[in-house]
Parts: sequence; structure tokens; C-alpha cells
Amino acid sequence: MILRLSAGPFGDALPQIRTFFRAVLAIIAVVYLGCFGYVTTRRTLYQISARQSFDANPQATRSSPAVPRLLGRITVPRLELSAMVNEGVDENTLALAIGHIPGTALPGSSGNVGVAAHRDTFFRPLKDLRADDEVDFTTDQGEFRYRVTSLRIVDPDDVAVLQPTKEPELTMVTCYPFEFFGHAPKRFVVQARRIGPRSL
Repeated sequence: MILRLSAGPFGDALPQIRTFFRAVLAIIAVVYLGCFGYVTTRRTLYQISARQSFDANPQATRSSPAVPRLLGRITVPRLELSAMVNEGVDENTLALAIGHIPGTALPGSSGNVGVAAHRDTFFRPLKDLRADDEVDFTTDQGEFRYRVTSLRIVDPDDVAVLQPTKEPELTMVTCYPFEFFGHAPKRFVVQARRIGPRSL
């Protein structure tokens, strides 16, 4: 005796359902890749434009409509990291550049200079940073060199790392863990002490 299993009411429609869901997934993938490509291209073009304007005339960039709120450039030579820095840490700023945290000191003055960037863009190389690495922060006032003194993982609400300091320091903040998918639960904090200025 041969038993035949019924495919059920949706048995005949299963191939069409599978095709439909494959098409939906393909559309989602295309949209995601398109958005990613747009964001990446926009960021790259902005960095090129800001870098060219800054290199041509650092003193003119603060009032330039092409590069609003441009503060300077951060470079970590050993990691081959180099990116322009804008004033502010709103989403639009961080989509284009490293952001200078409002209320913290400016390079060239005494105190704690705070900057932030996304872990999946400009500050991704920080995962390979080491103590004693050097960081250059170039502004229209000159080039200021810092040496990394500590690397820490803190809670997002730990603002003590941005407190004013008597000595000129630089604090770089990004999300942690670096490979985390979604909103990362911690912050990776790099603190560095200024070791010398160099005029432009």
C-alpha cells in the first residue's frame, strides 16, 4: 500500500512564494548597497574637498562655505589614518568627518581636546593603536603632536574622560566593540599627551 502525503493548501504555491521572498530579499540587498555606496561616496568626496581646501589655505577654511566648520586634520602615521575634523558631533558631521566635541578645548590651547568618530569609518584603525603611538592634529594654528598614554573601555555615560585637564591632552572616542553589529554598548577611549607644537 502506497501512502501519498498531501502538500497542503499552499503546496502548489510554494515555488511562487519562494520566488517572491527571493525577489524581496534581492530588492532589500540592492537598496542597502545603494545606500551604503551613496554614504561612502559622499564621505569620500567631502574628505577630498576639505583636504584640498585646507592644504591650499588653512586660514581660509573656517569661513569657507564649501567646508563649513572645518577645524583641521588628525593623522596617526603608524596606522596610516588621516581624516579631516569638523566642529560638532551630530549625525551629519560624523557621517562626513571626525567631530570635535563641543565644550572641549581646541588644539593649541591648554586642556582636553575631545574628538569622536564612528568605529566603522574614520576611527576603525584605532583598534590597532598602541601606547606611545603619535597623533598629529593640524589646524590653522599649526601642527600639534600627541603621544598616546592610555587606551580604555568605558560605559557610554562615563563623561569623566572629557573633563578639563591642566596639561594639553587629546581624547579620541569611538564605539566598542569594533566588530559589534548595531548600537555598541561601550566606548573605546584613547588619551594622549601633547609633546610639541610645530607652526605651519
